[in-house]
Parts: sequence; C-alpha cells; structure tokens
Amino acid sequence: MIHHLVLLKIRRDVPKKEVEKVFVELANLRKLIPGLLSYAGGPYSSPEGMNKGYTHAFAMTFADAKARDRYLPHPAHEQAKKLVLAVLEGGLDGVVAVDFES
Repeated sequence: MIHHLVLLKIRRDVPKKEVEKVFVELANLRKLIPGLLSYAGGPYSSPEGMNKGYTHAFAMTFADAKARDRYLPHPAHEQAKKLVLAVLEGGLDGVVAVDFES
C-alpha cells in the first residue's frame, strides 16, 4: 500500500466554508478514483504545538503505486489540487506531500 500524507498552511483569511469545500472535494476523490482506499483530513488539533505553521492535513491510502500513479494526473485530482492551491499561504510553499509504502 502507498500512504500519501499532505500538510497544508491555509491562509487565515480563507472563510471556513471554503476550507470545508476543499476537504469535501478531497474526500469525494475516493468515490472517483479506483485504488484510492481511504481518506481522512482536517485541521491541526494537537496541543503539542509541533505543526510549524501547518494548519490542516490529509492522508490517503492507495492499493499500490500504480493506483497512486493513476490518481496524480486524474482530472478529479487536478480539480481538487486547484482548490487546495487557491487557499494556501505562500502557494506551493504552503504544502508538503510525502508518500511511503507499507
């Protein structure tokens, strides 16, 4: 399996409803992309304070690398990515993505 973890720095001026729309769009990808097995996401909620300015995160699990590789250029992913990028602080500087296998 491939785990896809994404950390986001969402601008403070973005309305809560717009942030919720982004996460709904991300969650809907599970219904549209074969091999996308699970999705979870939301705002940072730990009292540790180790988030280094990242305000939100999401995680996806793919059946295998081929499923993840189909997801990357998928039109629904591209649409969701546009929504994510539109709310970030600093554009691409406001996102970190890491994939790993298990």
